[in-house]
Amino acid sequence: MRVRRLARVPLTALLVLGFHLAAPGAARAAEPGWTAAPASPPGAAAARPFFYLEGIPGTVLEDRLALANPTDRERTVTLRGADAYNTADGAFAVRPAGQPARAGAWISFGGHTTVKIPPRNRAVVPFTVTLPADAVPGDHPVALVAAESGHEAGVRVHLRVSGPTLAALTVEDVSVAGRGAAAEVRYTLVNRGNVALVPELALRADGLFGEVTGRPGHRLPVELLPGQRVELTEPWPGAPVLDAVDLTLTVTAPGGARATARASARFVPWSVAGRTGAGLLALSAAAATAWLLVRGRRGRRGTPGEAGAGAAEPSVREPELTGASK
Repeated sequence: MRVRRLARVPLTALLVLGFHLAAPGAARAAEPGWTAAPASPPGAAAARPFFYLEGIPGTVLEDRLALANPTDRERTVTLRGADAYNTADGAFAVRPAGQPARAGAWISFGGHTTVKIPPRNRAVVPFTVTLPADAVPGDHPVALVAAESGHEAGVRVHLRVSGPTLAALTVEDVSVAGRGAAAEVRYTLVNRGNVALVPELALRADGLFGEVTGRPGHRLPVELLPGQRVELTEPWPGAPVLDAVDLTLTVTAPGGARATARASARFVPWSVAGRTGAGLLALSAAAATAWLLVRGRRGRRGTPGEAGAGAAEPSVREPELTGASK
């Protein structure tokens, strides 16, 4: 399955499908040409970087998309709505054309799914988002996708259905790779609620002799969408070279979301491990040799058939009876 993937950018910036970023608020095709952006209301001081729409179930929401063509030839652009999701590493992406859409299917351009933009001109296209009567409260990430001749650009829509919201997440599959300054912590975040989360992570490490340098709380470069699972890595330059450490990952997000997970890691330098291993092998060999020598001597002393003064006494003597008549 081919996936249209968006590079990670600040959450307030426009997300573009596989193309260079245009000026703030606009999505530009790979080659110089048309742009797509939220239409600004009359008298607006600044361009909108994305759409934000919210309503109760059964509501029809309206807004406008601006398509600009600064080139000398006419452009023909097709429009559609698409569901958004997180890729495995947390990037924002939209479903390709032809895949079944859920919230993306709520978007309609009426009879204007194909738009011709005259040279050095712009077109403003109205669209609606119809929230079903049974729409589930919470965030429903979608995007408006404009395409021409294989080039696509997407403008994000922050869409929320009014109602109870829940901010919840879990941290899973924690492990440590590497050692020293090259160590990193690998883990999985899962959004268990119905709103998008911008999480923060703190890492605490406790070694055999006290607390080890971890990572203070800091914002992660990912927006975790509802129901999504992402696999992330966290650099850990303060990892020890020689120690046994218990790690505690604490992840929080606005709205009261909080989760912790724990893991253990053992750090032993290869040079120390090699010397220790060689020493243990030598000690084991010496112990085995000594055991064989002792066993050999005992075997010779107790061999039947040896006569004379040097014959060994029986290893087991008959018990002497006391108090018996002789």
